[in-house]
Amino acid sequence: MTDNNSQLYNLSRRKVLAGLGAVGLASAGAGLGTSAYFSDRESFTGNSLTAGTLDLKLDYKATYLGGPGRLDAVKAMGYPDAEDLGDGRYLLDQAPSPADMQAWEDLVTGEQFDFCSPEADEFLVNGDGIPVFTLEDVKPGDSGEVTISLHICDNPGYLKLIGDLTGNAENGQTEPETDDEGVDGDGIGELADAIEVCVWYDEDCDNVYEPTGTGQQQELEVALVSDVSGSMSQEIGDLKVAANNFVDNLSSPDEAAAISFNSSASVDQELTTNYQAVKNAINNYSAGGGTDIAAGIDAGRIELLTGTMATAGASKVLILLGDGGSAAGPALAAATTAKNAGIRIFTIALGSGADTQLLEDIASSPDDAFIAPNAADLDTVYAEIAQIVLAGEQKIVEGTMAEVFAALEEGILLDGDRQEDGVQPYPGATTQCIGFEWTLPTDVGNEVQTDSLAFNIGVDAEQSRHNDSPFQTVADNNTNSTA
Repeated sequence: MTDNNSQLYNLSRRKVLAGLGAVGLASAGAGLGTSAYFSDRESFTGNSLTAGTLDLKLDYKATYLGGPGRLDAVKAMGYPDAEDLGDGRYLLDQAPSPADMQAWEDLVTGEQFDFCSPEADEFLVNGDGIPVFTLEDVKPGDSGEVTISLHICDNPGYLKLIGDLTGNAENGQTEPETDDEGVDGDGIGELADAIEVCVWYDEDCDNVYEPTGTGQQQELEVALVSDVSGSMSQEIGDLKVAANNFVDNLSSPDEAAAISFNSSASVDQELTTNYQAVKNAINNYSAGGGTDIAAGIDAGRIELLTGTMATAGASKVLILLGDGGSAAGPALAAATTAKNAGIRIFTIALGSGADTQLLEDIASSPDDAFIAPNAADLDTVYAEIAQIVLAGEQKIVEGTMAEVFAALEEGILLDGDRQEDGVQPYPGATTQCIGFEWTLPTDVGNEVQTDSLAFNIGVDAEQSRHNDSPFQTVADNNTNSTA
C-alpha cells in the first residue's frame, strides 16, 4: 500500500465528524442562497489478483562405465563431446556444462547460479524431453548412471518420480541366446529382467550411493575438531553436552577421535571404538588461547588418514566447530588438502562472531555448513549432522529394470524432508538431486545378446498449498519434464 493510501485509510471517526460539523457551519454562515457540500472520498485502487506459478526444471550428469579404450566408440554412439574419466568411465553429457564433474557438483549444490531464472532455460530440461542414455553394444559388467538435479521454482510443491519402459525387444536372438529364453518367439527380451537398478536421494549430487552419508563403506571414522579458544569460555559446557550426544549415536565398528584447537591443535583422543574415552577427552576441555583453524583441520586430517587406528577405505568425516575467525588462506588450504584426500568436512559456525563465509567455504558443500546462533543450539546441529552421517542417503527404489519401472509407472512420491514423518512437499526455490544407476551383471552371460530396451524417466510437480492428496486428480499435473 502506498503512503497516500495509508493516509487515506487512517481517516478517523473524529475527522469525519469534524468534516460534517464544518459543512453545517459553512451553510449557516452563507446567508441566502446555496452552498456546495464538502465532500471526501477514500479508496483502495489498483487491486489485482494474479495466479502464482509452479515451475520444475531439470539438469543432469550422465556417465558410462564401459571399459577402457572405448572413447571413440562412445563418441560414435552420439556423444561427440564425451570425456574419458579414467578406469573405463566416460562422461557422456551434463547440463549445464562446466569444466569438469566436480564443477558441476559445486554448481548444482551451490548458490552461484539461479536455475530458476529465464536465462537458465538454455541449459536445462524445461519441457523438452531429451535422452540421457543412447548406448549400443552394452556388455555384461557395464554400468551407467545419471544424476538428475531437480529445481522447483517459485511456490512449494510435491514431486513424483515417474517412468516407463517403452521397448524390451529380443531382436536377433544370436546363438546360443536362444537356448535360454525367447524360444517361444514372443519377441520379448531379457535385458530388463537382467539389469539391476538403484535410485536414491543423492544429497551431495556426486552419484555415489552413500548409506553412511560419506561413502559406500560401512565403517565410519569421524574426527570431532573443536574450537577451545578463549572466546569459547561461555560455550564450552554446551559444546561438551552436544559432542557427547553425538558420540552416543555411534556404534562399533564406527570410530571417533577428539581433537581440540586454539593457538595450536591437540589430538586429545585418537580414533577408537571406546566411546567413553572420547567423551572423557571432550569433557576435559577448557577454553583459552587464540584460534588457528588450519591447525585443527590438519590434525584431524592426519588422524583420519594415518592415525594408529585409521582404516584405509573407511568413510572419513571431519566435524569442525568454530566461534570466531582465523587466517582464511591457511584454513582454506588445509581444508582443500583434506577434501582432496576424500574427507568430508562439516562445519558449525557458533554465535554471531563466527566467520560464517569462511566456514562455509571450508565445508565440503554449502549443505554441509551449519550455523548455531547460540550455544544452546549446538545439540540440535550435532544431531542433524549425525542424521546425515549415520543414516546417510536413502534409497527410493531398487530392483531389476523391469521391477523399478513397474513402480515408476505408478509414480513414486518424493519426500521433501526426510527428517520429518510422512511425505513432505519441497519448499519453493529448492534443489534435489536423484541418483539413478544401472548395472548389467557379469554373470548374465549370453542370455541378453542383441536384446534392447528403451525407457523414459521424468518428474511430475504439483502445488502443495491447499492440496492434501497430491496427484489424485484427473487433471493434468502442472509439469511433466522427462529426461
